Amino acid sequence: MLNAALSVFLLLLAALLAALALSWAPDRPVDTLMARWASPPSHFVALHGMQVHVRDEGPRDDPTPIVLIHGTSASLHTWDGWVAALSPHRRVIRMDLPGFGLTGPAPDADYSMARYTGFMRDFLDLLKLDVVVMGGNSLGGGIAWQTALAHPTRVRQLILVDATGYPLQPQSMPIGFRLAQMAWLAPVTQKILPRQLIEASVRNVYGQPDRVSPALVDRYFELTLREGNRASLTKRFQYRSSDAALAGQIPQLNLPTLILWGSKDRLIPLDHAQRFHQDIVGSQLQVFEGLGHVPHEEDPEATVKAVKSFLGLPPALIRN
Repeated sequence: MLNAALSVFLLLLAALLAALALSWAPDRPVDTLMARWASPPSHFVALHGMQVHVRDEGPRDDPTPIVLIHGTSASLHTWDGWVAALSPHRRVIRMDLPGFGLTGPAPDADYSMARYTGFMRDFLDLLKLDVVVMGGNSLGGGIAWQTALAHPTRVRQLILVDATGYPLQPQSMPIGFRLAQMAWLAPVTQKILPRQLIEASVRNVYGQPDRVSPALVDRYFELTLREGNRASLTKRFQYRSSDAALAGQIPQLNLPTLILWGSKDRLIPLDHAQRFHQDIVGSQLQVFEGLGHVPHEEDPEATVKAVKSFLGLPPALIRN
């Protein structure tokens, strides 16, 4: 009987060790990721002690370039569909935020909204951008409206895509985010990362999970492994309560604003879109049925059409 119990224990231990071995995923140096994720027109600019991953596309004589800001654990690639549609007509600039993508961790580990707003101001200065259209998704949307509020002469129009702003009570949160908030787990989560966990997290934020392709999961998985990004995510979540305290500033926004939202967003539910619409006088709201938290990525063709209309592009271009 004892031998049988020991055999079962050893089998279970072997299975656990095998699972850990398959999920072993230490940080990867940024250089090992650049060939796949920093192909042209990617380039890097020095800012705040970081090499910031940037893509700058479209006509250089555009007087009001479009700056797009991704959300938590995403990267500039999330805007690929929009950029393909907009860059033939407008200059479009995007970057990997500090703590994410190929840019990686901030040297001072400060991921507060004030720090991100300062980063965006200095980024505009570095690229000599006096006035822009600024858009963002999720965290990026929060950074966009905070930047517009802090520097009203620099942002002419605002595009908020399932943006942060109000105290968050998600209907469902990706498992990767839940684990990142458990700081005591960091010694494990920064060494072990099952690809299936990333896949489950991405599927969680899509309204139609069948649109999540293996290539998409590869991107999120590999960029999460960029050296320092997992530690940065844990640190970033420590600032969520201070972010929510800024909600009272939203009615101070006084610029043309387009609010886009996925009807099936369970991370930042649809009532947040309605609150933005109510608080920002003159704003436009468009809800996309069946889409989730990243509608610009899930269905770029449908969502960019609303952006083109908002920007006043000719109707012939809106259909493209």
